[in-house]
Amino acid sequence: MSDAKSIDWFELSVSRKEARGLNNYDLGEVQEVAQTYVVTQKGTINKQKFFIPKYLAEGYDGEVLRFRVTEKDATNNFARDSPPSSDEYSKYKTPDVPTDIETRIPVLAERLEISKREATIEATVIKEPLTEIKTVEVPLIHEELIIERRPAGEFKAAEGVIDTKTEINIQLKSEELQVTKQPYVKEELVLKKKPVTETRTVTDQITSELVKVKGPDGKDIEES
Repeated sequence: MSDAKSIDWFELSVSRKEARGLNNYDLGEVQEVAQTYVVTQKGTINKQKFFIPKYLAEGYDGEVLRFRVTEKDATNNFARDSPPSSDEYSKYKTPDVPTDIETRIPVLAERLEISKREATIEATVIKEPLTEIKTVEVPLIHEELIIERRPAGEFKAAEGVIDTKTEINIQLKSEELQVTKQPYVKEELVLKKKPVTETRTVTDQITSELVKVKGPDGKDIEES
């Protein structure tokens, strides 16, 4: 357990730690750490505040802050609703405990923290039919009827009278077009991914705290 000289008052000022007096008397939780005293509060409905001098701090174990304060002292001397004056607690000083216990005041500043995360975007490949007109010349062969007249020669006429109508059918051949469409693989698309590194510049506004210390006369003592 740390003693009064080495107590981390800053940690106590930002966290609600338990406070205890002598004989494990419950002083509630630490609410505030001032220059010369510590404010604790106990109870939820009937709240009671204690303003206890820092130099009565006996130790701190990381969970409980202990004071050399009895229940009677806490009730009669330190239970109040308003802070004490700067010299009101001088009668409680003891020679073995230093009166100048330091108070740590955090000075804050911001810094930029840059991180990278992986994002995924999609590239879409679309295939759609493209209609175009093709003209192809195709030679076609067909047969035509040629009539040639020749002298009868040795052919004899048929006997009897020609009294019937005669039809002779002659077949003429021709080529006709038959058009079909057949799909085929014209070419291939090869898709590849490659990493590309680019440099981005990040510019943002950050804030830090300027510390000014003024003396009783209102003049600046130190500035950082």
